[in-house]
Amino acid sequence: MIDDNALTSLIVDRLPDAQVSIHDRTGTMDHFNVTVRSHAFQGKTLIEQHQLVYRALKSALADGRVHAVELTTIIAES
Repeated sequence: MIDDNALTSLIVDRLPDAQVSIHDRTGTMDHFNVTVRSHAFQGKTLIEQHQLVYRALKSALADGRVHAVELTTIIAES
């Protein structure tokens, strides 16, 4: 299990300008809908955008704190 603040911190540590919205899908604190808005996504494909976020979540996915993520990425406008 991981709380919203810790999950947000993992993402913001990797993408400092990220605006993160998290919804716990099941109430078990391990299945999340995550929306991330960042300038870092500019010029990247959707897959590359998602890879950036999944890299940020790698440790939480590996140790089981996060079981599933439904991810939406949005390119922040300048």
